[in-house]
Amino acid sequence: MLFGERFQQMDHATSTNPVLWRVDERSVAYVTLNRPQVYNAYNGEMIAALLAAFDKLSREPLRVAVITGNGRNFQAGADISWLDAVRRSSQQDNLRASRMTAEAIQRLNMLSIPTVALVQGACFGGGTGMIAACDIVIAADNAVFSIAEVRIGVAGTIIIPQLNDAIGVRQVRRYALTAERFEVREAHRIGLVHEIVPLADLQAAGERIVDHLLANGPEAIAQTKACALRSAWSNLKDDMVAELIEGHAPNAKRKKLPKDLHRS
Repeated sequence: MLFGERFQQMDHATSTNPVLWRVDERSVAYVTLNRPQVYNAYNGEMIAALLAAFDKLSREPLRVAVITGNGRNFQAGADISWLDAVRRSSQQDNLRASRMTAEAIQRLNMLSIPTVALVQGACFGGGTGMIAACDIVIAADNAVFSIAEVRIGVAGTIIIPQLNDAIGVRQVRRYALTAERFEVREAHRIGLVHEIVPLADLQAAGERIVDHLLANGPEAIAQTKACALRSAWSNLKDDMVAELIEGHAPNAKRKKLPKDLHRS
């Protein structure tokens, strides 16, 4: 395969695709959430685009995947307008939206290659689940976090296993129940973030980690990660995944969605 055939250039300035991706000459994939006008909040289009990106990248001989968010914020959870529309739709549509979201998180979690998340600004709700599903998380010193699902009347069941792996059940029982916001030093203390760097150094810190990963044997990395995941909370059987999806599905009877969730 020619280099030009396996490289998709991301154009952050002009692209309206909700997920951008490229693969460089080192076989490092860069996946960027691209709805900066709404803090990269996810909707059905973003989830579908993320799954499509995973499909395309699964056919590439990759070494590392780097996950970023375009603009001032990494990812602010669910798009409230989309979620409100989903919860007013049929139960079948509710379950389909929840199933797609769960699949995106679980596919990220189970990738055989190492994954690195670079976090700036807001990282709320599903964003915390996404970084918990990554192997290594580097955060800028302006990052702020919240496991926010209960605030909008949704049970965050599909990201709880990944969060249990990342920060432990004790911390989940606080932060997933209060939905309080916590700053980056607390995220580091509880294990959600591995390293804090100045915002201006975030990309360079990510490249430093990528260099470390590329220096190691890819098969050894894959086997080591698979071994770790076998004993993880997030190593779930299909029936348990289905139960979590059903518990997460939006429901019109739940609490009305607040309008200010994504405000700074």
